[in-house]
Amino acid sequence: MGARFDQLNQHLSDIHNLNMAYWMLQHDQNTQMPPAGANARAAQMATLQKLRHELLTSDETARLIEDAAAEIEGAEYGSYEASLIRVAREDYTYASALPTDFVAEYTQATATAFAVWREAKARSDYAHFLPALRKVFELKLREAALRGYGDGHPYDVLLGYWERGMTTAQVRQIFDAHKQALVDLVEAVNTVQDRVDDSLLHQPLAIEKQQQVAQVASTALGFDYDRWAQFGVAPHPYCLQLSRDDIRLTTRFAPNFFNPAFYGTLHETGHGLHARGFAPEIDGTFLSDMESYSHAVCESQSRTWENLVGRSREYWQWFLPYLQQHFPTQFDGATAEDLYRAVNKVRQQYLRVEADELTYNLHIMLRFELEVALVEGKLSLEDASDAWNDTFQAYFGLTPPDDARGILQDVHWSMGGMGAFVGYALGNILAVQYYARALTDHPDIPEKISQGDFTTLREWLTEHIYIHGRKYSADELTLRVTGTHIDPAPYVDYLQRKMQDVYRL
Repeated sequence: MGARFDQLNQHLSDIHNLNMAYWMLQHDQNTQMPPAGANARAAQMATLQKLRHELLTSDETARLIEDAAAEIEGAEYGSYEASLIRVAREDYTYASALPTDFVAEYTQATATAFAVWREAKARSDYAHFLPALRKVFELKLREAALRGYGDGHPYDVLLGYWERGMTTAQVRQIFDAHKQALVDLVEAVNTVQDRVDDSLLHQPLAIEKQQQVAQVASTALGFDYDRWAQFGVAPHPYCLQLSRDDIRLTTRFAPNFFNPAFYGTLHETGHGLHARGFAPEIDGTFLSDMESYSHAVCESQSRTWENLVGRSREYWQWFLPYLQQHFPTQFDGATAEDLYRAVNKVRQQYLRVEADELTYNLHIMLRFELEVALVEGKLSLEDASDAWNDTFQAYFGLTPPDDARGILQDVHWSMGGMGAFVGYALGNILAVQYYARALTDHPDIPEKISQGDFTTLREWLTEHIYIHGRKYSADELTLRVTGTHIDPAPYVDYLQRKMQDVYRL
């Protein structure tokens, strides 16, 4: 690397480090900060984001990008140098559309709204959250106007933060291509629900033991809680990746239900393995900043370990003895087949984070439709809770009994995450596409999973996905890995085959 590129690299690393400090403050806000500290924390986070934005959009950043680009002219598209300059130029342009004062105001509003959301959810009171949400939503609309969307849709701007370059029309096309297939399969499964019993998952399970089981599972997949990983609890599970050697995993526990903590841990472990797999030269640089990466690709990795591995028959052939060791009474006499079918039971229920594989994308489509309607002005925030309940009834035949299990269940809107939900559904789709390619390259992966050996799959994912950081968009990476674009057809085929197996259709 030349001197000019090195200068740019260091400059961008400073920007990245400011962002990691911001996320560390948010992590503390989720896990340890006393409630009374909310206002001061909002101001602290706003200051950090203001400094980061000023540095990113400075004339110095523009000069360093162009100087470094001239120095490495002709570098291969996927090289570290070319990728860093490409991503930096795009981020500089993207960030420069927003005034620094707006960024500070937005950061403070979302940090404040998070604290209000937490209170509102505990009280199951959407009206309590509404003023803070209105402030955040108005800022999102201002952001759309500032960024501009040409002949496109204003929702493109909200979506673009999470999936750079993707449009509302593209999401509609992908969702429309598999929505009816999901609805039809749900109807087929609902007629034979009595064929699968998941009652063994719903019984008293000591939280301390659940945590031990979750950490055993996470460690087996590749986490090292003695060296670079930390386990914690948060109202909404997440994984904070500060570096390859500092990953904070959080989950939440239900005293009478096995799935939330266990599968939440596998999900967040997938995110952590992703960050742990960055190429050494990428770790700690601008290319490791997952906030501005593809949310769909990130979610594909959490879904791979949570669902394609953790809900497989082979996984339970291996893991059941560990579960029985920690819960000898509750799971005495259970077979691997019992667990495999139980954890794959389709359950019409309220919470997205506890949704089964079959209904999950329908939960996302509901959120997408409501967000687009809000942006278009066809739905008011005052009426959003009723609209949520009505749409939920239409999709699932259930009406949420309260706001906590309805419109307040997710943290995302409090944090300005309109547009983020799409990535969860796309992640499900991509997980199947990537995993299918891994199986083509290594057909023995399922057998190894049954033996508790996850090395082959983890190393394949590292080689083809993890090492790149955010070099590529979701579509670019998918073409590199699979030779195809984002395609819901393999996902639908996977679900049809799995439901035929689980429910013996």
